[in-house]
Parts: sequence; structure tokens; C-alpha cells
Amino acid sequence: MDNFQTVLRFFMNQKATIGYSFMALLTIGGERVFSLVSFQCPCNHEQNFTYGLTFLLGPAAVLLVLGLFFSTRLWRLYTGCCLDPMKLCPRGNCFGCFRVLMSIFLGACVAPIMWLSVALLNGTFYECAISGLDDNLVVNLFCKNKTLKCREELARVPCDRSKLSPDERMELLLMFRAQSQILGWSIIIIASTFSLLGICYKNCRSKVSYLQLIFWKRYMEKEKERFDVFAVDYATKMAERNLQSFYENKEPEPMPFPNHKAWEEISAYYTFSRSEQYYSILQRYVERSDRDFTPEKRPVMDLEHGIEMS
Repeated sequence: MDNFQTVLRFFMNQKATIGYSFMALLTIGGERVFSLVSFQCPCNHEQNFTYGLTFLLGPAAVLLVLGLFFSTRLWRLYTGCCLDPMKLCPRGNCFGCFRVLMSIFLGACVAPIMWLSVALLNGTFYECAISGLDDNLVVNLFCKNKTLKCREELARVPCDRSKLSPDERMELLLMFRAQSQILGWSIIIIASTFSLLGICYKNCRSKVSYLQLIFWKRYMEKEKERFDVFAVDYATKMAERNLQSFYENKEPEPMPFPNHKAWEEISAYYTFSRSEQYYSILQRYVERSDRDFTPEKRPVMDLEHGIEMS
């Protein structure tokens, strides 16, 4: 049992690394499926560049949108901002809001960068895209000291329909692949370097020590975990209460419930400050001396602004 707890604790401590590794495996698998199943380079000057670039950048754009769509931090910041624009920049702290949005955006960029790196290291999409460029600089780069046929057949090199000799075609393919892999490794190196510098800067500017920062992260994980448990529990109790009242045709029993103002306050985005040394917005709310303890005796949605859930 102790060994099992040790293994479980190890996986919990390394869940971020495991998650990124799993994401990388999915990206590699997805790129291979696209390359082998759906990708067919048209091999003509009019379509090569657009077609190859679409397969190279299209999935990256979709992954970026999905990363933003599934970001709870983004929706926590964005929900209700049309009714209360100050929610985006509380107390006029535009720099703090921009920093949070940038953090959310950079977090959503992890999957697209993985896709671009894997796709460029493989080289299939880049070969198709670059062979379709009619730019003289590109053509001269690949067909320097070669016959005129190289310029005419460059777009057909990624396919087997090229009229070039096998040696010339292989030479061009190797050049395409080398450039693609150089770009792929460049993206990996740049992303890794900026990530390291960003983490170093963030830790250098941290207002708490390293061990307290670890505790803070663990606390936030546990608070979110327990919040979900409490939400399920209270939702179950409320559903049973309402159903019992409906079927038994009687007044519902009183059920203390946080009021609308309390929900709004704990939904704000919290940043640590030395004047208010709390670990979360929820802790700051429950430990406030002027906290409003008035519960909603009848827990209902606030329709003051005409908001309804379907």
C-alpha cells in the first residue's frame, strides 16, 4: 500500500510533465495520420503553396482555438465582462489584465507549437508548400547551376510525376527536408529558450519563497478539487429538494445558499499582494471581516439583467 501511495504521489507531482508528453504523442500521431491518409500534394504551381501551408498552419490554428476554448482561466476572466467591463481590468489595472491574458494565450500556444515542430521535422507539408513558390529567390536557391527543366519541374518534385532524374529529384527533396527540419528545430529552440527565460523572470519576481510557492500551487489544486466535490454535492441536494417539493406538492425546505454578490466576488481573478496575503480569491472572501453572510433562502438565478440558461 505504501508503494502504491509513493507511485501515485510521483504521478501527481509530475502530472504536468505527463500531460505535455501525452500531448506530444497525440501531436505526433495526428501528424502521421494527416501525412499518410488525407494529405495529397497537388504538385502544381497554382496550388502547392496554399495546400501545403493549409495543412501546416490549419491544425495549429485549430489547436490554438481549442486551447483558448478549454481555458477555464479565460472564461473566468471573460464571463460577464459585457455587463461589467471593469471585470477585465479591476481597479484600472490594465497591465495586470494584459499579463493574465498573455499567460492564457501562451499556455494555449503549447499544442500549436508542438504541431508546427513535428510537422516541420517530418517535412512533408513544407516540401509541398515551398515547391509551389514562383518567387525567383526561392527558385534560384534550389535550381542554382541546374538546367531550365529544374525550374519547370520544381512543383512536381514532391510527387513521382517529376521528369527530373532520380538523383536530381532526391537532391531537391533533401534540400526541402533539410530546410524544413532546420525551421522545426529553430521553433523548438526558440520556444524552449523563451519558456526558460519566462519562468526565470517569473520566479525572480515572485513575492513568495520557492517552498511557499509549491504550497500555494498544491493549495490551489486542492481548492479546485474540493470545490468541484462541493458543487456536485450541493447540486445534488438542491435537485433532490426541488424534486421532493414538486412531487409532494409542498413548500420547499429552506436551503442556505451563497448570494449573487458572493458568487461574483469569488469569480474574480486573484493576484497575490503583500497587503493581502491570501492564497486564493475564495480565502480572501471567507476571511473578510465585512463579509456578507446573508444567504439566499430561495436559491434562484439572478435575472436582473435578463440572463437565462437553456
